[in-house]
Amino acid sequence: MTENGSEALARLGVFVGEWVLEARFPDDQPAPSNAKEDSPQARSRFEWALDGKFLLQRTEVAVAEAPDSLAIVRADLETGGYTQHYYDSRGVVRLYAMTFADGVWTLARESPDFSPLDFQQRFTGTFGQDGNTISGAWQTRLNGAGWEHDFDLTYRRAG
Repeated sequence: MTENGSEALARLGVFVGEWVLEARFPDDQPAPSNAKEDSPQARSRFEWALDGKFLLQRTEVAVAEAPDSLAIVRADLETGGYTQHYYDSRGVVRLYAMTFADGVWTLARESPDFSPLDFQQRFTGTFGQDGNTISGAWQTRLNGAGWEHDFDLTYRRAG
């Protein structure tokens, strides 16, 4: 592994652990939940796999309309950039270009991949100063029109 790849993987260490997620939609309402009142509507766990060569993200959502997912992040050993391979319980498979620098995490899907590209997506999340919160938002774009806000997504470190 080159120095770029090693450095890129090392930067992802801040994600490792258990997170509670909260989605908030444009009408300023939280997502409906099938979970018990005192349970989080979604949890996400980041962990290293295969001797630290990949970062796994497993997300479970207690909302019937939202899928559970598995994402695998790999660092490009030459450039230090990232690709996120995304799979979910609906059978959807997607590739996202990913960046992470200076506490800002981005995901972008703007090219066809394993699923039809009916719309483009992007996410930008910013780590809080203490590293225990990621505040972000998803956006979508249809037919090359302007980007539109889809929903806010906040990660809070559990425990």
